Amino acid sequence: MALDELKSAIPDFAKDLKLNLGSVIGNSELPQQQLWGTVLACAIASRSPKVLRELEPEAKANLSAEAYTAAKSAAAIMAMNNVFYRTRHLLSDPEYGNLRAGLRMNVIGKPGVEKVDFELWSLAVSAINGCGQCLDSHEQVLRKAGVDRETIQEAVKIASVIQAVGVTLEAEAVLAE
Repeated sequence: MALDELKSAIPDFAKDLKLNLGSVIGNSELPQQQLWGTVLACAIASRSPKVLRELEPEAKANLSAEAYTAAKSAAAIMAMNNVFYRTRHLLSDPEYGNLRAGLRMNVIGKPGVEKVDFELWSLAVSAINGCGQCLDSHEQVLRKAGVDRETIQEAVKIASVIQAVGVTLEAEAVLAE
């Protein structure tokens, strides 16, 4: 199992990450599609080749072809949106917020899966990428759709653990060179 391989690669000083990785994935109460779509989108967003290599096969095995593509689409579109909207938010000139974005984001309207799942994956990627405006936007859409705070927090926990594992393993790889 790739999850076990990934956990075994985590150094002893990061034992909490090893335990948390097993917990947020192995004990998740999210439906399989939400769980594995979140895992895949976050593995991509982590930018860690090892994390993505280890988690992608299990995600692919647990997702339909449409959900697999949609999770990758969520990571891709949020990579763009998180930079764009975070920058507009951080600029001190509020007039940037009044300008038309002019960027194609069609996949958000037709992601190929339930809108709630895509929004959850987009929120998780936004947590990794640190875009407060996107986090607020996706959280509001999810809450209006009836998603509870616990589900949203679970996606954020998955994002935080996958990101931390990626950072840790990449740092260890550099230090081992």
